[in-house]
Amino acid sequence: MVPWCRSIYNAWLDEEIEIETISLVVRPHPPFRLDLTVWALRRRPDNLVDLWDGTTYRRALVLLGRPAVVAVRQSGTGLSPLLDVAVTAPTIGKGLVARAIDVLGATLGLNVEMSGFYELAAGDDILGPLAERFKGVKPPRFPTIFEGMANAVACQQLTLTFGIQLLNRMVTAFGLRESPQAPAAFPRPEEIAALDPEAFRTLGFSYRKGSALIGLAQTACTGSLEKLHSLDDEAALGFLCSLTGIGRWSAEYVLLRSLGRTNIFPGDDVGARNNLERWLGLPAPPDYREIRRLMARWQPYAGLIYFHLLLDRLEAAGYL
Repeated sequence: MVPWCRSIYNAWLDEEIEIETISLVVRPHPPFRLDLTVWALRRRPDNLVDLWDGTTYRRALVLLGRPAVVAVRQSGTGLSPLLDVAVTAPTIGKGLVARAIDVLGATLGLNVEMSGFYELAAGDDILGPLAERFKGVKPPRFPTIFEGMANAVACQQLTLTFGIQLLNRMVTAFGLRESPQAPAAFPRPEEIAALDPEAFRTLGFSYRKGSALIGLAQTACTGSLEKLHSLDDEAALGFLCSLTGIGRWSAEYVLLRSLGRTNIFPGDDVGARNNLERWLGLPAPPDYREIRRLMARWQPYAGLIYFHLLLDRLEAAGYL
């Protein structure tokens, strides 16, 4: 939970009440920029899960088994940030608000301490300008391990744009909504585990990807994925790669984007390789081994560089 926020709702919400929206203020660890962090999370403008209108981030979540919508706006400066957060649900209690803040804090990296990264960047002629351009971005995370795996599977051997379109269809078809007009939440494993692969074929997924998503959802329903939080990188990679549909790229992607292992740079990510080539002026995209060698200079922050280079490409595309 975001520590600064705890005292706020402890005082005024002791039991569940029927109310549409509760508003509160959260103070992220500075520096923080909501816009950059949201773009590092959403990756493409047609993402229907992580919504951004230029000032407000909105996302549907299933909290304590109930759909809700969180909306976040930033006030203050990047060095003294405040977030105005609204939580909307048919019935709201302290437990639901606490869970919303916990999930939001992890998803937007609100408590991530970046001083070590900025100290390293300040003395580095290559990293310094990149870090300064996007100062305030925090490493975002998918709210669940299953969502990270589903994103990886959907985007395997496809462009990121088309992969997100597939995810949009999946969310629209199977995600819960707080109200008919509200955005859909990313489907939970229990909404996917009992489906037939043909349900995914109608959305444009291959039979193989549909089967993999169903199998991963079934694994998630057993609770066995939670042990990943306590495993070191090597053991976590080994466990993930043992799952059908998850290879080395997908496993590293999940470690970075779901588990917050910011020392991980997914070395098989084609887009990331191209970004690294452009940034460093290399004659060709580096292979996996070369990426490991290049990133050794900036460890344990290789994953933060991954996000900064993603923002660099999004800025060049005119999205930021």
